Amino acid sequence: MQATIQWIMQELQGVYPDAEIRAFTRMIFHALRGWTLTDLLLREEERLSPAEVSQVGAIVSRLRQREPIQYILGEVTFVGLTLRVNPAVLIPRPETEELIHWIITSRNEAPLSLLDIGTGSGCIALALSKAFPHCDTRGCDLSEEALTVARNNALINHSGARFFKADILRWPAFREWQKTDLIVSNPPYVMESEKNEMEEHVVLHEPPLALYVPDEDPLLYYRHIAAFAHEWLSEEGELFLEINRRFGQEVTTLLSQHGFRKSEVRSDLSGNPRMVRAQK
Repeated sequence: MQATIQWIMQELQGVYPDAEIRAFTRMIFHALRGWTLTDLLLREEERLSPAEVSQVGAIVSRLRQREPIQYILGEVTFVGLTLRVNPAVLIPRPETEELIHWIITSRNEAPLSLLDIGTGSGCIALALSKAFPHCDTRGCDLSEEALTVARNNALINHSGARFFKADILRWPAFREWQKTDLIVSNPPYVMESEKNEMEEHVVLHEPPLALYVPDEDPLLYYRHIAAFAHEWLSEEGELFLEINRRFGQEVTTLLSQHGFRKSEVRSDLSGNPRMVRAQK
């Protein structure tokens, strides 16, 4: 086992930082054998089978091509849930976990219903459904491939969350919306001109439909979400959004124009303005 770990480090040296390689190693052995870090330390003298050696080699080969390890392994841990992911959906981010934590800790009581707009893997809807088990939780997305992932994740995690196809940019054409107490969204917000600031593996492998907006209209999704929420959010209902760190003030101004009050911007753990909360 120790020889395999050393081989992984050597193969990925110079491609990734050492700390990231160590994290990859832990993830590989967790996927391979279900081992924790403690298991890895205590059982380092064990030998891998030829099939396992082949699996590790294939994973490392794909990592050298900068493919995200979450897509290679096919799963990610998010707020205590194990979620399946593939290139049809974004890989859930730690910042989105922070958004979930804010929603849960800011409420005095559970919402009766909630909607996750642009649900992707279903990570937001499923995490909130776990926190609010009696809530009618729904998620929508334009991508059929993403909805398949979300529905599978609901089954895996024994969640009652439901998912349906709808395009928020054409929301008036959809006739099956319901009034809801809580609306959450992590919509596309990366401007096309910001691609060169992003990590290579994101640009090469994650779905552009879920990431980018035109430079000339960076608030495209927020404008439609605000109009939709004005119509379909319950009185005194709340709206939570993940945002581009450059546009916190612009988003709160937009929400104010659509009748929202008590808009609040919150920074993530890196100090970047990343989340907005507003009340109808």
